[in-house]
Amino acid sequence: MNLAGVNYPRMGTHYRGKPNERRALDALVKLRRSDAAVTERLAVSLHETDLTENQFGVLEALLHLGPLAPCDLGAKILTSRPNVTLVLDQLEKRGFVRRERSTADRRSLVIHLTPDGRKLIEKLFPGHVAVVVEAFAPLTAAEQEELARLCKKLGTGRG
Repeated sequence: MNLAGVNYPRMGTHYRGKPNERRALDALVKLRRSDAAVTERLAVSLHETDLTENQFGVLEALLHLGPLAPCDLGAKILTSRPNVTLVLDQLEKRGFVRRERSTADRRSLVIHLTPDGRKLIEKLFPGHVAVVVEAFAPLTAAEQEELARLCKKLGTGRG
């Protein structure tokens, strides 16, 4: 049973096609369900922060990578340009980020953490890491490394 109370007695596909089709669909179902379970754990933890997943992602990216252009933030948190603008508007309104014109190109913006934004994400990030570590605890260190390698291989489409 997962955190939402839904019982998944069998996590694979019920499709009866060719072996390569069943294998790929089965892997997809398991990947999506495991992603949903981990995402759900993170959402429960994030709910207590009064931040959305994307807002948290922006603050975390700025903490670890430093000031970034909005398009770079979108790529880091896997969201669209219009959504980045919305997220930045929300974070700026709360005093967690500030927009500045780039000194290299006045047409470009650079997003910075404010002192309040830095204080917030530095307070929240250790708890986030603890939830991630707990979510991946069923896997050994070697399995986590192998999963990361396989996900990268699947995501890039390169062997």
